[in-house]
Amino acid sequence: MPARESAILPAVSRPARKTSSPSIAIVGPGNLGSALALNLARAGYPISLLAVRSAAAKRRAAGVARAAKSRVVQLSSVPLEADVVWLTVPDDAIASLARQLAKSKSWNGKFVFHSSGALTSDELRPLAERGAKIASVHPMMTFVRGSNPAMAGVAFALEGDDPAVRMARSIVRRLGANPITVDKDNKVLYHAFGSFASPLVIALMASLEQVGEAAGIRHRDLKPTMLPLLWQTLRNYLAGDAASAFSGPLVRGDAATVRKHLAQLKKLPEARAVYLALSRAALKTLPVKNRRALKREIG
Repeated sequence: MPARESAILPAVSRPARKTSSPSIAIVGPGNLGSALALNLARAGYPISLLAVRSAAAKRRAAGVARAAKSRVVQLSSVPLEADVVWLTVPDDAIASLARQLAKSKSWNGKFVFHSSGALTSDELRPLAERGAKIASVHPMMTFVRGSNPAMAGVAFALEGDDPAVRMARSIVRRLGANPITVDKDNKVLYHAFGSFASPLVIALMASLEQVGEAAGIRHRDLKPTMLPLLWQTLRNYLAGDAASAFSGPLVRGDAATVRKHLAQLKKLPEARAVYLALSRAALKTLPVKNRRALKREIG
């Protein structure tokens, strides 16, 4: 589990400007990289450049570059002149990009980060062999097209060389975010933890919508119908824990209702599989009544 270095949701004040800040180059300014560039610029870090692979990516990044008072260059066309080079490319591209960059010059005195949640700083080892200090620096936040989430209060998982981790910690704190340390061996589970908090929640929402439409609720009415329940469920969880927020037929031990749910959900096999998987997990981890009868229904 991550080791907490500060409270998850502190009172965040406006980051103080410093007279001297390390310059930062963002390589791969997609959804994550663009949000980082804008947040770093607002915190007073000079964004020396945004590096992209293609002319199309260069056009897409132009607006972010203007907002961050930076410039967009195609990778390999100019040196990555910055104190910190932050790779925000897809996971599968990190190792090959590190090998490519390591051919270009000495990296003595430079810091290189990547932002994969699942991969360790070892992906950057070719750059370390050329003198760079390396770290993985992953924000526990969702990044989708058209959004630019603030980083205040966001947890950043840090792992890597001690000097690089110290540099990353300083940058993260200045963003108003919260550095946590994650052991190299735990990176994959840490990333799975994040997957449960966001993409798998959205997968659950997709199943929820499917069942709601099958029940005759108009698509435009789905969110207004579900939102009060979703919000109160989240409030209950945040105020207590999973057990105290758990409600419904499993808590009551209502095996007959569960049997009826499963019978009707045969019309929606994917949603039924989700219902069964979550119900089985609940039987093992949450308080329920009539457990033996429920287990007969759920299997």
